[in-house]
Amino acid sequence: MSYFSQSKGERDTKSVDTGAFAAKPEVSAPIRKQGQEIVSTLGPGLLITGNVVSTGSVQIFGRVLGDIHAARLLISKGARVEGKVLAQEAVIDGDFKGTIHSNSVKLQATAVVEGEIFNNSLVIEENAQFEGVARRLSKPVEAPTDAQISGQVAAPILALAPEQQVTTQAYAQGDMVNGSAVQTTY
Repeated sequence: MSYFSQSKGERDTKSVDTGAFAAKPEVSAPIRKQGQEIVSTLGPGLLITGNVVSTGSVQIFGRVLGDIHAARLLISKGARVEGKVLAQEAVIDGDFKGTIHSNSVKLQATAVVEGEIFNNSLVIEENAQFEGVARRLSKPVEAPTDAQISGQVAAPILALAPEQQVTTQAYAQGDMVNGSAVQTTY
């Protein structure tokens, strides 16, 4: 007889009779094998404010305000990310505002991207919206290491290449006059 078809009295009697209150055996976390893919999912209705670092894939269905460093990143339809992304592969299907550093970037049909994309390969599907600048990467992006996850080594997303620092500084020095950006040169 199924658990769901039993009456309350039968469940209580059966649980006591079979020793359901006995201690459960410990279950250890599965050990990651070489080449096994780890996928982390940030679900809808979730807001992350801060940095996300993962040695595997990250799927975002919610909202992230901060930097993301992952082997592979998927920003799903309806998701929103604001910040810097460093990933070997990035697939954008939602909204993104910021800077992407990735070997391979794919903007799918429902993507809305505003910012800079540093890449070796860029695919923009029909109906995707991209406003910004796309440039070639000077060196390939590497996935984060376990040492970066444990905090022993600083994540490279925080350190930009010299040519990218100049670009960022140029935007930081701009002024707004009557709703128009005015660049100030020193």
